[in-house]
Amino acid sequence: MAVKKLVRFDWAMKYILRNKANFDVLEAFISNLLKETIVIDSILESESNREAENRKFNRVDLKCRDSQGRQIIIEIQNQREADYLQRLLWGTSRAVVEGLELGKSYSEVVKVISISILYHTLRVDEKENTDFIYYGTTELIGLHTKKPLILHESTAKRERSTVVTSKNVFPEYYMIYVEKFEDMVREDLDEWVYFFKHGAIREDFKSPGILLAAKKLDYLMMSEEERRGYDDYLAYLGQELGILDTAREEGREEGELKGKLETARNALKRGFSLEDIAEITGLSRETVRKLQAER
Repeated sequence: MAVKKLVRFDWAMKYILRNKANFDVLEAFISNLLKETIVIDSILESESNREAENRKFNRVDLKCRDSQGRQIIIEIQNQREADYLQRLLWGTSRAVVEGLELGKSYSEVVKVISISILYHTLRVDEKENTDFIYYGTTELIGLHTKKPLILHESTAKRERSTVVTSKNVFPEYYMIYVEKFEDMVREDLDEWVYFFKHGAIREDFKSPGILLAAKKLDYLMMSEEERRGYDDYLAYLGQELGILDTAREEGREEGELKGKLETARNALKRGFSLEDIAEITGLSRETVRKLQAER
């Protein structure tokens, strides 16, 4: 099956999709993810949108309108740091603060949706976490009744009941683990995640949004200078992933050694011989002897 090479989405966010003429690509992706029509009004001029020298931190805040005309801020971030949950909390908190002009009422607090496209699974439990997209928010539920808190909001025109959930106040979080996607394409959103993972689209992809991305993010349509910059970025990512893999392997080996040492200490307490302990754990006799001397 033919595959068309595109530039990676994380790179495109930094250098291509910030152009207003290309907002339609981001609109298509966000609309597919949220299952409603999203229109981008502008990129917010905030601290988070300044280009940084550190290429792995890339976040863009978008001022948008949903299908009901409500204004929301959507932040999309590509990241590889280990403490990403804390990073998400910091990002949404900052977006809320930056979205409320000084002197405005708290009723003007903006809705924030955080979308993270994660190109690593570091520190994720591989056995327990098998999905590739996770969603979360804050909901206020009665401890005894298990029912959501409902506020009655009065307006000049009518009285209405508003359920205090992610849909009207609190931030929502979407986390897409690109590497956990198993290339099973069942819906439009899966075509996007395939693109995030491989930097390419297949000839059988049909959703309007991904075809639009294919047109505007075509590697072959870039200038020679843009290609050099992009290839340099890929080389940087390869180096970074190598460092992560090495750190993961070193951590695994360190954990295995600690386990062997603990087993040897327990065996010594039970009176096993040095020879038996060395054979059971794979540790050298000298190491077992030192453990015995520490007792």
